[in-house]
Amino acid sequence: MIDRRTFLAAAVLAPLVVACAPTAPGSTLERARRDGALRIGISGERPFGYTDAGGRITGAQPEVARVVLRRIGIPGMDAVQLRFDRLIPALLAGQCDLIAAGMAITPERCAQVAFSRPDFVTPPAFLVPRGNPKRLRTFDDAARTGIRLAALVGSVEVDQARAAGVPDDRLVLADDQRTLLRAVADGRADAGAMAAISLTDELRRTPGTGLEVTPPITAQTRGRTVVTAGGFAVRREDTDLLAEFDRELTALHSGAEWLRIVSQFGFGPANVPPTSLTTAAPCSA
Repeated sequence: MIDRRTFLAAAVLAPLVVACAPTAPGSTLERARRDGALRIGISGERPFGYTDAGGRITGAQPEVARVVLRRIGIPGMDAVQLRFDRLIPALLAGQCDLIAAGMAITPERCAQVAFSRPDFVTPPAFLVPRGNPKRLRTFDDAARTGIRLAALVGSVEVDQARAAGVPDDRLVLADDQRTLLRAVADGRADAGAMAAISLTDELRRTPGTGLEVTPPITAQTRGRTVVTAGGFAVRREDTDLLAEFDRELTALHSGAEWLRIVSQFGFGPANVPPTSLTTAAPCSA
């Protein structure tokens, strides 16, 4: 579904001074500057990237992207909303030019697309019946207890559950976070796994379910602790776009502005990626 809206009109923007990196003729960056807008991909997951009640594309990553793109001479954004597992294929097919959907950086995804510097860290958690009757604290617990675990199609939590030994016939795959919550609330799944910040947001907007979110959990893959870091993704050939985007994203992170932008979506100091964390780390995890 394409929701074509230009959210920032050039007429109302303060004058911009943009240090332009050299761009290849006809590159994505050059085209977006000429057209005044870049196409972003979102999945509707709160608080990362979604459409609000007024039809405006918002969320932590679109709002960060909006500021960064304006600084590199692109005043507007168009949005394509797709199921999460369709975002990378859509990017590669040219249906969007930047994924702004809270996508975790993983080696498998790094083989297909190029990621920005880590924009945030957000560990997973479980959505469970109140009191956490199965005492779930890790994905190993989910495998050991034989529960049915709900997770988003194509999500990193599916990979983490499989790595811990949860078989596919006990995975309940959901298209979106509301469906995941309903699966647990209705008893079709014993628990749900998702980013803690997403589960907290969904539960806050859906009172009376009798569910709760566990404390964040530490995931492991091949015996190594995994730091779940997310970022923006572009096609691997869009090197000029990535270089300019990363420069301004780094500037946002170096001051207080990044936290000011994302705090309205429930992000806090604990979600700021350590300065030592680079894309290379989660890409090789």
